[in-house]
Amino acid sequence: MGQGQADVALATLRECSRNGDWLCLKNLHLVTAWLPLLEKELNVLRPHANFRLWLTAEVHPKFPPILLQSSLKITYEAPPGLKKNLLRTYESWTPEQISKGGSLARAQSLFCLAWFHAVCQERRNYIPQGWTKFYEFSLSDLRAGFDIIDRLFEAGKTVQWEFVHGLLESAIYGGRIDNPSDLRILRSYLKQFFSARFLSSAGQRNSRGDGNVFPPQIILPSSCSILDYRRVIENLPEDDRPAFFGLPANIERSSQRIISSQVISQLRIVSRFVATGSKFDRELWSNSLSPILNLWKKLNQGSTLIHQKVDPPAEGQRSPILSFIVLEQFNAIRLIQNIHQSLAALSKVIRGTQLLTPDVQKLATALLNQECPITWQNKWEGPEEPMQYLRAVVTRALAMQSWVERAGRQALLSNILDLSELFHPDTFLNALRQETARSLGCSMDSLVFASSWRSPLAQAKLQIQVGGLQLEGCRFDGVHLSENQHHSPSVSAVPTCYMAWVLQVPLCFGKWKN
Repeated sequence: MGQGQADVALATLRECSRNGDWLCLKNLHLVTAWLPLLEKELNVLRPHANFRLWLTAEVHPKFPPILLQSSLKITYEAPPGLKKNLLRTYESWTPEQISKGGSLARAQSLFCLAWFHAVCQERRNYIPQGWTKFYEFSLSDLRAGFDIIDRLFEAGKTVQWEFVHGLLESAIYGGRIDNPSDLRILRSYLKQFFSARFLSSAGQRNSRGDGNVFPPQIILPSSCSILDYRRVIENLPEDDRPAFFGLPANIERSSQRIISSQVISQLRIVSRFVATGSKFDRELWSNSLSPILNLWKKLNQGSTLIHQKVDPPAEGQRSPILSFIVLEQFNAIRLIQNIHQSLAALSKVIRGTQLLTPDVQKLATALLNQECPITWQNKWEGPEEPMQYLRAVVTRALAMQSWVERAGRQALLSNILDLSELFHPDTFLNALRQETARSLGCSMDSLVFASSWRSPLAQAKLQIQVGGLQLEGCRFDGVHLSENQHHSPSVSAVPTCYMAWVLQVPLCFGKWKN
């Protein structure tokens, strides 16, 4: 379906229903607007007893629910992993397609295409370190890539691999990518998999195990037989290794942590008190909300934040960084006091000393559903789990007192900073940019962000030292991680980083140099 076959499909449906034949209509998700006509036709059919209708479709939000409800549904999900992906590809190719023309380079290039396609698809299991988002790489991309390679090897032409790179990047696989970082990854894959130098030395390099395109155990067959390539695929391990994608070993544990968090989040949704949250039940509210109220009381013991009076920041001649710190402290204290007022009202309702109001009702419903109230998130977009949110707010509010004290005696930039102590670290970096522009007497647009892991930035007018940075699911250069994923931490600390805004140096022809 999807290629003007609607009328032919209806005619074939009527014929098969009369004769008792079996009919399969594929890819109905491509013709969702036509499906009401199919439903109407099914309702008026008087089919033969042996007639069977098979429908295939991918998940689509506009697929008619009535058609789904009237069908026996079977859900099929392709098994994950590079090995299964490659086997599906070579099951869809015929021996004649692989051995066409007797060209060894062509057969090996098709294997590289199959591996490249599998890597692009299976790398989606490592979001956000692998790809930043889920891209719909599909069988149509593989078919288009096959056609490109098939035509390039016709009549013994010299293959221009730059042409292959351009088509796969701009028109096929890269046409789905909208992130610059992901596009650089795709370009790197294309240069590795599709090059004359790689195909001429692929067998020897992988036999030594020092290549970074295929695993060491992969040796490209020196034949055009599809059976030889399937044999190579069968020898692959069942479980993918991050090294197959050019990723560090600890990304596997990071991926498992993300999946576990998603499962826990789904379980929380299933266990929500949706029905009971719509009405007041003193006993239920007391039992379910006491942990949150007790946590808030414990977090603020010995603290003056709840009763501290802070005037709104006044417009003055402060430096941009100091103005940001003062405003950050004001917003932190105001957020703390707003949260305290809302939880205090909730506590009074539970104790029976205050009437239930719509605001308290909404607050209690959100907390019963293990959700962070929208009134809190509007003031600061933090963790979605209420208890984590409360801990994060108090921790940052207490840290802001130290920031204000150090900024007041102009000792802030000389100390190592932890940006996780701020509610809005991106705004702090913008304030640093504005202050740097003032000190240099230039526009903010002429500054670029620079960082260094080894030594201070010599060309920086103002710079900060940032500590407490961590990498998850990746590796820092110079820090050895075990190849065994079970002995590699998913989150690792990195050295102190120097950050600053530096002036661009103009070059000829309108280009710039940092």
